[in-house]
Amino acid sequence: MKKTLLAFLMLLISMISFSQTEKKNGTIYINHPYIDVVNKTVKGYTSKDMALWKSCFADTAKFTISGFEKSFTVKENEVALLRDFKFFDNIVVKQVGYPDYLHYDDGDQKVVQSWWKWTGKSKKTGKQLTIYFVEFDWFNNAGKIFRETTLGDFSKQFAEEGVVL
Repeated sequence: MKKTLLAFLMLLISMISFSQTEKKNGTIYINHPYIDVVNKTVKGYTSKDMALWKSCFADTAKFTISGFEKSFTVKENEVALLRDFKFFDNIVVKQVGYPDYLHYDDGDQKVVQSWWKWTGKSKKTGKQLTIYFVEFDWFNNAGKIFRETTLGDFSKQFAEEGVVL
């Protein structure tokens, strides 16, 4: 009986030790004006309207792209985006799934995460290139993007454009 009671007590203690209470750290939105801003950046890029694209970013915004160790300024990223059109025709960026706006209580962080499919036809080879990527855009209190992180395998695109990583 003592062994059974001891085993039950140990089970109860371990259940209490490993149980966690739920705690919210913010809110997730499927529709939000910041999602519209991210969509506006894509529209500006695909239409080569860099004034529209730049209007979404803080002047001091930083961009990080998988494959690069350094971050880029607004001007540096603008040059890189326009370079795409020198090497590819028929560039299309299509949303995959739907984006989420995450408003974290901790630090009042405002982030849009979105998933995309980039396609373009190489001007050199005539082959279609497809790249799936995820993008994270952090917003300041003025509603401007101050940091953007893009993750995907851009190695074939960079190779086509002669970009050295």
